[in-house]
Amino acid sequence: MASPVSVKDVRHVALLARLGVTDERAAALARELNTILVHMDALGRVDTNGVAEYSAFDGAGQRLRPDQGPAIGMVAGPDSFAPATREGLLLVPRLATHEDTAE
Repeated sequence: MASPVSVKDVRHVALLARLGVTDERAAALARELNTILVHMDALGRVDTNGVAEYSAFDGAGQRLRPDQGPAIGMVAGPDSFAPATREGLLLVPRLATHEDTAE
């Protein structure tokens, strides 16, 4: 079986994510990803005929423990430490990599 994930693939994704990856690390990542895919392929070949589908979703959601103790409020509101807020949300500047260069 040919390796579905190549070192070239790992380098491409690392470039898109702007991650510096050495040749040795790229090769190791490709091996690790291919090992995961081999395991997933093995799981995909398991005969599940006659096995009831399981779903933990019953509409009730995750059972949570009751809250204990008083709510801890902020000493100062977000306006005291955030450069800008709107309707209780923190406003942050856009990343330069996401700005339209035509503007």
